[in-house]
Amino acid sequence: MSFETLLYEKRDGIGAVTVNRPEKLNALNHKVMQDLRACFEDIQKDDEVRAVILTGSGEKAFVAGADINELAVQTPVEGKETSTRGQRVLDLIENLGKPVIAAINGYALGGGCELAMACTLRIASDNARLGQPEVKLGIIPGYAGTQRLSRLVGKCRAMELILSGEPINAQEAYRIGLVNQVVPQKDLIATAEALARKIMANGPLAVRFSMEAINHGMEMTQEEGEFLEATLFGLCCTTADMKEGTRAFLEKRPAKFVGK
Repeated sequence: MSFETLLYEKRDGIGAVTVNRPEKLNALNHKVMQDLRACFEDIQKDDEVRAVILTGSGEKAFVAGADINELAVQTPVEGKETSTRGQRVLDLIENLGKPVIAAINGYALGGGCELAMACTLRIASDNARLGQPEVKLGIIPGYAGTQRLSRLVGKCRAMELILSGEPINAQEAYRIGLVNQVVPQKDLIATAEALARKIMANGPLAVRFSMEAINHGMEMTQEEGEFLEATLFGLCCTTADMKEGTRAFLEKRPAKFVGK
């Protein structure tokens, strides 16, 4: 796949997606969002890709936010359409059915923080800064930041981060549960790849159904979530991977999953 604003390559079952506008600190504009949608739609259909690492080009920014030049001239109707389109792209990433690991290599602000939050897991370099500074521009987060941030870190911390507009460093992001790990920048991609490979060693359908149970269960009562979990557990019991996984355990050998 070739894109104007992204770099993409496949390595041993891992899809590596890089937002590639380093001169703009990888800011999100309409074209980037179009490319992200097309890229992740292709990844979703590509059985060779078992996990994805999403990062930004250069050493300063994952994605520093939205492109203010585009944002400043939008009408109310255009603003709502932009927000809705962006939400759909991030929903696609969140519900891809394959784990997406954000390798946050610097600034992840505004739309960049929202993009990272749509990923399954987040690893930050020790120089990363995350935040939702939209109120400083007289707007609010538009790519579901008001929704995902509160679900990840709780209402109280989300209110503070969004209403103040102040960014936090990687260590604070880890402390409040916004990122999973903080590592030296030089180790960021290697750490993300190691985590991806650890996940890829497991049953692909079990990984997919686990993510589905967690993502959808968050929006349900516990009783409804337990029903969903039991249903997906039952589906797992129909798969060749379940038979292989249990047999491999009993035979004390590594499982060879096929995703069926």
